[in-house]
Amino acid sequence: MINALKSVRLMSSSSVKQAVSELSVPVPWGEIRGRVWGPEHGSPVLCLHGWADNSGTFNTLLPLLPKDCRYVAMDLAGHGCSSHRPAGVLYSFPSYVMDVRRVVEALRWTKFSIIGHSMGDALYPEMVESLVLLDSFGFLPTQTKDIPRLVRQGLDEMIEYEKTMADKKTRVYTYEKAVERLLAGNKSLTAESAKILLERGLVPAEGGVMFSRDFRINLKNVVRIGLEQSLELLSRIQASVLVVLAEDGFERMFSETEEREFTSALLQAYRDRNHAVATVPGNHHVHLNNPENVAPLVSDFLQTKVFIPLQSGGDMRRQTQVKGCKNNHINLCFQLKYRLRSFYCY
Repeated sequence: MINALKSVRLMSSSSVKQAVSELSVPVPWGEIRGRVWGPEHGSPVLCLHGWADNSGTFNTLLPLLPKDCRYVAMDLAGHGCSSHRPAGVLYSFPSYVMDVRRVVEALRWTKFSIIGHSMGDALYPEMVESLVLLDSFGFLPTQTKDIPRLVRQGLDEMIEYEKTMADKKTRVYTYEKAVERLLAGNKSLTAESAKILLERGLVPAEGGVMFSRDFRINLKNVVRIGLEQSLELLSRIQASVLVVLAEDGFERMFSETEEREFTSALLQAYRDRNHAVATVPGNHHVHLNNPENVAPLVSDFLQTKVFIPLQSGGDMRRQTQVKGCKNNHINLCFQLKYRLRSFYCY
């Protein structure tokens, strides 16, 4: 079902010194593109980038993770090298989930792990073996009273977009100005990280370059859920979960009391289910800017997601110190028992 796994080549980014293959999966309106790292029969890991980014967001992190995994990093529809959705179609979280289903169907994956940044999420818990959330809570609840207003705003924005874009020319930049534009809109990116994202975020144009992403992704999301629905979905997660928060990351955006209540409730729900929640120094793009802060946590988590039986008469326990984390280290204590594994983060 895969249209093409294009020939292996050396990535142009200086941040990654390993060969990857280019992925192309046909969809009804075009193709979903992405990149593939690791051995063909390695443990499957799907990597989902955040809003307005692309698969390049994992360029610096994946080379630091276990080599025996098969990492597939998608460009979600309307991002990177993937096709834009058809005219008149809104972007929404359920649509992105459908894109994921199409890709894993093409890959013939029935069980896999997910590494998600910002938007990464899953609605098919039986398919997900382990879940890593990079500066993400997995859900973005909306106050119930605000949903009608925000949905209406999103619909109105779409109508206005269709009126104005018909006669509006796409802006052309020099490469240097494109870098400046991306940095101005994404304060958490370094200049080097911006250039990595622009490897898949620009297309040639007469007189310069244009951004490849579909600007409809900037319109207000019209598919929203409240905290109650978010907690219900969270309770259905069957996978082991690692939440890696950045000290100056996503949580800083939620300054209102009600928003803080949402994030606190979600984090407590993860902890109540013995999932791991850790904090590392850095901002929302710490996994791209400073992957060395994130990689030890993610690597240990991926390497220990399978059951390991106890040796007779012994208590198998492994403790790892990760430098660079809050208070200079985080102790990750893995208590492994026969047919039962719990992951505790202190």
